[in-house]
Amino acid sequence: MTHPIEIAQAVRSACVQAALDGYEQAQIAGLCQEGAWEVAVDAIRMVDLREILLQMAAAKSSPLPPRGPSSA
Repeated sequence: MTHPIEIAQAVRSACVQAALDGYEQAQIAGLCQEGAWEVAVDAIRMVDLREILLQMAAAKSSPLPPRGPSSA
């Protein structure tokens, strides 16, 4: 089972990335700072929490990649 702090960290990371991406796209589109901030906040609201949990579950259940030749 995934530890709650790992879930919280993944959600925070997704929110920060969504805000940065939204703000950047709004600035490129020519919005003022206030408008770009609104777009960034909306991007956070649209973060797909289910997708984050599915990705975490998939990563946790994925087998580890094989190790290279041992140097012993």
